[in-house]
Amino acid sequence: MKGLLKEIRQCSFCEPFLPLGANPIISASAESKILLISQAPGRIAHEKTHAWDDPSGKRLKEWLGVDDETFYNPDNFAILPLGFCFPGKAKTGDLPPRPECAPLWQRQVLDKINGNPLKILIGNYSQNYYLKDKLKLTQRIKNFQAYLPDHFVIPHPSPVNRFWTLKNPWFEQEILPILKDVVQERLNGRDRL
Repeated sequence: MKGLLKEIRQCSFCEPFLPLGANPIISASAESKILLISQAPGRIAHEKTHAWDDPSGKRLKEWLGVDDETFYNPDNFAILPLGFCFPGKAKTGDLPPRPECAPLWQRQVLDKINGNPLKILIGNYSQNYYLKDKLKLTQRIKNFQAYLPDHFVIPHPSPVNRFWTLKNPWFEQEILPILKDVVQERLNGRDRL
């Protein structure tokens, strides 16, 4: 795994298309219990070379019910976005992850992780990539149990998505407690699902 992570962190395949240049951000170990699969690092993550160290990350950690020490331990959580580099800004939020990155690296990383870790699919991009169904984000999240025990689907915790959570209060009231329980069970080496 260490050799693969080193290779990924030196990747510059998409550099010509990246407004801030290549800065691949990934964290994983062969023992990762939970994979956080999202879109791509944001501008702040790119500048800090540190994933989820922004308002989205603060909210994600709250949703998962974990502290920074637990979150950034790669034996607990692998940070495995579809695109490892910041793709640039769009009108609202960031541009989609570069299409070259996931096919190039995702399978290689997954093959190095032992067991069957829980894949938390954060947002539409990761859900579309892994699930290949035709459902919309809200439909998937309402039917999250259909994807267990391998996947747990959630919206992106970005402040840009605050209107989604306001329109769908059931997510925080009903689904987040289950997500926290599932995360704690995986971290403690149990899996009831």
